[in-house]
Amino acid sequence: MHAITIEQPGGPEALVWDRAPDPVAGEGEVLVDIAASAVNRADLLQRQGFYDPPPGTSPHPGLECSGRIAAVGPGVSGWAVGDEVCALLTGGGYAERVAVPAGQLLPVPAGTDLATAAALPEAACTVWSNLFMVAHLRPGETVLVHGGASGIGTMAVQLAKAAGATVAVTAGGPEKLARCKELGADVLIDYRTQDFVAEVKAATNGAGADVVLDIIGAKYLARNVDALAVSGRLVVIGLQGGVKAELNLGALLAKRAAVAGTTLRARPREEKAAIVAAVREHVWPLVEAGRVRPVVHTVLPMREAAEAHRLVESGAHVGKVLLAV
Repeated sequence: MHAITIEQPGGPEALVWDRAPDPVAGEGEVLVDIAASAVNRADLLQRQGFYDPPPGTSPHPGLECSGRIAAVGPGVSGWAVGDEVCALLTGGGYAERVAVPAGQLLPVPAGTDLATAAALPEAACTVWSNLFMVAHLRPGETVLVHGGASGIGTMAVQLAKAAGATVAVTAGGPEKLARCKELGADVLIDYRTQDFVAEVKAATNGAGADVVLDIIGAKYLARNVDALAVSGRLVVIGLQGGVKAELNLGALLAKRAAVAGTTLRARPREEKAAIVAAVREHVWPLVEAGRVRPVVHTVLPMREAAEAHRLVESGAHVGKVLLAV
């Protein structure tokens, strides 16, 4: 098969479409002929040499894909050759084929075309697991979503709104904020010109956000705690703003607040399967009803993965950038 390979970490030019060994479906796995994959920030870090795939997994980037089942390995039931699926991956999405644990497969939702379905698994699993399984977001609460125009952000806005929450977002500039509003965001904050702490408190009569979903990390830590309501929950899922910061524990204790940090890629198969099952139960009906939709900025040929990485690095996109085989 062909796949995107990385001989040496570096810039986007390090991504090369080349021959690679064919994967084999092992025990409990299926083999998927890939139709499309999606670019995630983790892929950029892997390309740069900062986020190696877990031992024993595919060396190729790509944390999600869509396609058709080409083979079913031993011990798999409920799936058949030819089924149209999308999948949460540990890696290997930037390729023509990938082996996937059966527990990480999802059917393509009714009403979603095969390529577009590649925009769903990672965002849906990340948002559902963090907003609802970790932070326990409830109807009537207020959630602050940083990076509201990103792939994760556009999914978080829609799922939080569908759950009956008030949604505040940060994004860079009026155009991105307008897109967030179209998806259901209630409080629009331009992080370039506005103080998100002040804006969230103004929108909640001084109470603050019950949940904060953060992709920035260290740079926002103190301000995120400041923005929390009493009994608020801060969930950190990204480190775009650094890895180390000082935390005022007094402020945290005074609010009886909680800070959690999670990743998805390195979790055991059993945990990923539980998250995927929850997404199929709770999110897929919303997608099929049209209440939640994948937001796709553009689709590029997979051999142009370098250009896709440049686009994501520029921050000019809204939603997902897809790579089609």
